[in-house]
Amino acid sequence: MAIGRPPALTYVPAQRAATADPSGQNAPANIGILPMSLRTVHFLMPGGVDDPAQPSGGNAYDRRVCLDLPGFGWQVTRHVVAGSWPRPEQAARDSLARTLRELPDGAVVLVDGLVACGVPEIVVPEAERLRLAVLVHLPLGDETGLDAAVAADLDARERAVLRAVPAVIATSDWAVRRLVSHHGLAPGRVHVAAPGADIAPLASGTDGVSHLLCVAAVTPRKGQHRLVEALAAVRDLPWTCTCVGGLNQDPEYVAHLRSLIERHGLTDRLHLAGPRSGADLDASYAAADLMVLTSYAETYGMAVTEALARGIPVLATDVGGLPEAVGRAPDGGVPGILVPPEDPAALAAELRGWFGEADVRRRLKAAARGRRAALDGWATTARSLAGVLLRLPDEPRRAA
Repeated sequence: MAIGRPPALTYVPAQRAATADPSGQNAPANIGILPMSLRTVHFLMPGGVDDPAQPSGGNAYDRRVCLDLPGFGWQVTRHVVAGSWPRPEQAARDSLARTLRELPDGAVVLVDGLVACGVPEIVVPEAERLRLAVLVHLPLGDETGLDAAVAADLDARERAVLRAVPAVIATSDWAVRRLVSHHGLAPGRVHVAAPGADIAPLASGTDGVSHLLCVAAVTPRKGQHRLVEALAAVRDLPWTCTCVGGLNQDPEYVAHLRSLIERHGLTDRLHLAGPRSGADLDASYAAADLMVLTSYAETYGMAVTEALARGIPVLATDVGGLPEAVGRAPDGGVPGILVPPEDPAALAAELRGWFGEADVRRRLKAAARGRRAALDGWATTARSLAGVLLRLPDEPRRAA
């Protein structure tokens, strides 16, 4: 009887395998021997994932884990599927069906939930022959501003998909609980792989108090109109505010926001800067004294941890996974302030406290620096994802 040869092995240095954290912080210490021939995962992502004019936390997450999964034994084959997801036109549906159909039986497949969850008629049959995992960045029905009938339809479609696949991946513990309870999923099939953060140089800020930064696509779900209303209530304070984020997802909302800014006489102090990336985005964070985020729904809030990675305190709405992203410093200090949603007056009151109480600012900044040092890097995210992929059943089957 021939004895099979063990797989060839190669040593991958920890600092190279854990590319998620260029600073060297939070890199896993147990990376060592990895198979020379990596396993393959096919990752299906929405069109626009690489478009700098369409920045989003989901797109950034997808791109980053493609880079970091090889350090944990998974070679990524990217499949970008253009379309108006999650409600695609026929050409996009045909493209997705063709892409899945051409994958070999038993292939390991990771699909972004924006692509997968709106088309159960395409995805569910493939769960019988592919080893499928779905990555949910935001439950489809949680998008703000949807017609009730549309939201209910998307919700039902998502439920059908998530119940059919053997593994669901969410980006926060809150999102795991939400998916399990809302869709009736078996808890053992829903896993968390929270976004990581790259530790960056401490933000120098402006004068330590007055420049506010909001990083979020300008859409109803991000609720920038509530920020405008709060800032109008504290117009006597010497603030300036820059809103960085895409302006093309909901032109009607952008127009409404511009009108609101003009009506309150804030055009010289509140700037819609559009999308920024790379050095331009870094410069925006470097100039910030306080991060503000007024979302209606967030599964995590990557902009929050990007700010904390620079030691910038956060003022945000208490929704979804945002409290998880804000977190605590190792000494228990909280690096941010959370306010109730739908309450611009509460936001305005906290802004007055930020400007008027030096002790509050010192406490928040100290906690932000402590949280910065304790943030998990993207290597932790990739390791969590790799573990889920590794545990997918060997024989594809429709999940109960």
